[in-house]
Amino acid sequence: MTARRAPKAAPKTAISSFTEIATLRIDLKDSNPPIWRLVEVPTSITLKVLHDIVQVTMGWLDYHLWEFRIDGTVYGLPMDEDWGTAPRKSADRTRLRDVVATGTTHIDYIYDFGDYWEHVLTISDIRAGEPAIGYPRFISGERDCPPEDCSGIPGFYELLEARADPSHPGHADIREWLEGYTPDELDEFPIEVALARIAARRNAAAKVVSVNVV
Repeated sequence: MTARRAPKAAPKTAISSFTEIATLRIDLKDSNPPIWRLVEVPTSITLKVLHDIVQVTMGWLDYHLWEFRIDGTVYGLPMDEDWGTAPRKSADRTRLRDVVATGTTHIDYIYDFGDYWEHVLTISDIRAGEPAIGYPRFISGERDCPPEDCSGIPGFYELLEARADPSHPGHADIREWLEGYTPDELDEFPIEVALARIAARRNAAAKVVSVNVV
């Protein structure tokens, strides 16, 4: 799945570009029932910050390598070894507004090259943000994300089956490992707190942008 680009628009001022937002839907691929989130994000963020937003919104712990795939190009962070991955462009030097199209853009995001959690990011409804609102902002979502290091989607559902089956040889250990984990529930509070921290950093940067423009 690749991003679809639109013809370049007329240049924007620094402030208008900084305050532009988009609706971001995050879907964990092959999850059934679906695991998804809906967030409003600034288009001025770098892809590294987009990664941070996906991590805290989904509930991942940022333990592993990751990458974006957009329009045939791979974006990530520099690595000492390529680990068999394709050459990449710098995610912290590429802004979201530079890789999205007018209308709807689809981006592939891979987290943890071992478990290989695939996400589809759908970006739409690019528009001016509201001055009184801090972005990024959580809108809605369903279901908790899987635990880290459980062997991807197949391993995740095998884990849940084993927890529900007292006759499974690993039942007791898995119950202990997943104690307190409820896949059908989503705790929105930590998501909102984490996104508020990102928004606070942006607000500090916005003051710098305003001073420089003036």
